[in-house]
Amino acid sequence: MSAIATGTTAAAPAVTPPDIEAAAHRLAGHVRTTPVISMSASDLDLPVPVLLKLELLQHVGSFKPRGAFNRVLSAAHVPSAGLIAASGGNHGAALAFVARSLGLRAEVFVPSSSPAMKRDRIASLGATVHVVEGLYDDAQAAATARQAATGALAVHPFEHPDVVAGQGTMARELEHQLAALGTDFDTVLVASGGGGFTAGQAAWFAGRKQVVSVEPETSQCLRAARLAGAPVEVSVAGVAADSLGAKQLGGVAWSIVQHYVGASVTVTDDEIRAAQRLLWDRLRLVAEPGGATALAALHSGAYTPEPGERVVVVVCGSNCDPATVVG
Repeated sequence: MSAIATGTTAAAPAVTPPDIEAAAHRLAGHVRTTPVISMSASDLDLPVPVLLKLELLQHVGSFKPRGAFNRVLSAAHVPSAGLIAASGGNHGAALAFVARSLGLRAEVFVPSSSPAMKRDRIASLGATVHVVEGLYDDAQAAATARQAATGALAVHPFEHPDVVAGQGTMARELEHQLAALGTDFDTVLVASGGGGFTAGQAAWFAGRKQVVSVEPETSQCLRAARLAGAPVEVSVAGVAADSLGAKQLGGVAWSIVQHYVGASVTVTDDEIRAAQRLLWDRLRLVAEPGGATALAALHSGAYTPEPGERVVVVVCGSNCDPATVVG
């Protein structure tokens, strides 16, 4: 864990629980309610029993449709040019799915570092795919230039309040699911890339539950922001770079993280791979590296719960070649 740097004035959170409540009503019928399963400590070789929120079973295999749908459905007008975004893969698939569902056009700019299967998935959903040499931020620069030329509605993967509010509907859903079962919890472990997903969960709980950010050691923009007291650029590499490889934490996310994310940990690529294999061996779930990152923190000991702490781990994505997990 690391302390947030002090000496700066914290801006008000850009997303609040009422924003997420409104998003949940807006998304009704557009996104799936994903399951929660209870696992004993021995089931997954963990120090404590755990609840797994299986967000990898969301449409197109990740949480991303929540934010993309909310952004588009909240817009006052969608231009004839349709939707445009940059993506390491999962957000692009979500945008393509949203566009197809709503009868809209979509263009997605994808970095060359993203797996071919993610690019193919976006194209199969009907979006036009442009491959840009480099990493996510290079694709974002190209998408921004294209948007200025076409006037399409930009749907950023994390830097917009409506996107973050949509992602936060998972926390609202989780809390309602467990309340219906008479089950409470203390902590939610969430993988962080540009911070939108983590910030969405933290915005909903607003300090009522602990939200722990988990990042790869090789791509840790949220932890760097907490240490510096503001978003800063970091280097990006590693097995989860396609989904968690943002160079800098988003400003919307930071407005929330600095208030409500009190713990951040990192894990190695080997620990992420071990968590992927664990999910396959014990549950027959194929999780991509970013999707297994939160579990890696608990399995590796990067995050150690207090005695009696009740933990939820979010498994947030499944978009990878199964042979990289099960082979």
